[in-house]
Amino acid sequence: VQLQASGGGLVQAGGSLSLSCAASGSTFSSYAMGWFRQAPGKEREFVAGIARNGGSTVYADSVKGRFTISRDNAKNTVSRQMNSLKPEDTAVYYCASAYVGRSWSVKTQKDEYHYWGQGTQVTVSS
Repeated sequence: VQLQASGGGLVQAGGSLSLSCAASGSTFSSYAMGWFRQAPGKEREFVAGIARNGGSTVYADSVKGRFTISRDNAKNTVSRQMNSLKPEDTAVYYCASAYVGRSWSVKTQKDEYHYWGQGTQVTVSS
């Protein structure tokens, strides 16, 4: 599975950004998808995850109510809308996929994900 992220950039605090990730190379609907982020000097952390059919989502407490993850299995894409951005949201954001077969589970741990995109920078200025 190849993952290609797009979007990101520089935004002022309180603003919004949208990230998208396009997948290719395998059956997209057999994969749970997730977004992670890594700030300088910090561990990569879970941000949001979505089940293979989009029916379930999980968010980190730090972004709950501000970020929304969605997917379009017909287009093999997963997206994330980020609103009310804060300077502490500044990080490199990564999309990732986890093969789940017929499971409806949402994955939240880094080690559960098999494929990673290249990362895209999001910078929120105060």
